[in-house]
Amino acid sequence: MIVPRVARDKPVWPPLVIAVAPNGARRVRADHQALPITPAEIAESAARCLEAGACMIHMHVRDRDGGHTLDTDAYRAATAAVRDAVGDDLIIQVTSEAVGLYLPEEQMAMVHEVRPEAVSMAIRELVPDEAHEAPAADFFAWLLRENIMPQYIVYSADEVARFADLRRRGVIPGDGVFVLYVLGRYKEGQVSEPIDLLPFLEVTGSMACHWAMCAFGPREGACAMMVTALGGHARVGFENNRYMNSGALAPDNAALVAQVAEGARLVHRPVADADAARQLLATPIAGPWPHHAPTSALSELVRPAAGQGVS
Repeated sequence: MIVPRVARDKPVWPPLVIAVAPNGARRVRADHQALPITPAEIAESAARCLEAGACMIHMHVRDRDGGHTLDTDAYRAATAAVRDAVGDDLIIQVTSEAVGLYLPEEQMAMVHEVRPEAVSMAIRELVPDEAHEAPAADFFAWLLRENIMPQYIVYSADEVARFADLRRRGVIPGDGVFVLYVLGRYKEGQVSEPIDLLPFLEVTGSMACHWAMCAFGPREGACAMMVTALGGHARVGFENNRYMNSGALAPDNAALVAQVAEGARLVHRPVADADAARQLLATPIAGPWPHHAPTSALSELVRPAAGQGVS
């Protein structure tokens, strides 16, 4: 096997963290026959996605009627099933998503009780206003003390700016925070395009964080490819998309993971296993914590040249 050489004057990319979101809160079996819902099905999907290149599973659980729940027993059952299937070879990230059903204190109480390896949290849900900042700050600090890996979810460039402000004021602690950019949330039909990433990065500037994206619809794979080339990380799966880059219906979650891993190979970026991901995401980001970045060169990528329109 010939191993490609890395030019000495070029930095080595961090390994790509591929997370799979196999089910989400809203999809049902009618959306796709391979949608995993029960603990056994989630575990089987997890094992296939691990083989395809995932190192993390973003996990939702359902109640007896198939609805979204933050039930702690349901999380324990699903976590045990996945651990039986893959051991520690996947990071298990539980969601705290409210879906309009849970209050911030209920979301945080679930995490206190389950004590997962990792948890995703929407800033707009846990810190909806100034009155919620103090309890959220206590909770975020507790996560770090307990070595629970937080991922902070933001849905727009404005939320990136608010995230920066919360971090600067100490509401969000830590030097190696992990942020998820949700692309296309407010577009008609919730269909994402790779260009949707640019406003997030323009506001982010040189913000000291690990970052990833998720996207809606059949361009999910193209968005993941862009993120791969820019040094970020990707979350894919049936939660937000059921289609391959070709437009064909994906046979399962593993196929969506595999095409991201293949894209990483095309640009010679290594794909992280779970241990590499744990080490990377626990590593503080070098460099100072900046204030909001000024208009960056990224805007030039989407600005038409003089005399040209946008079609």
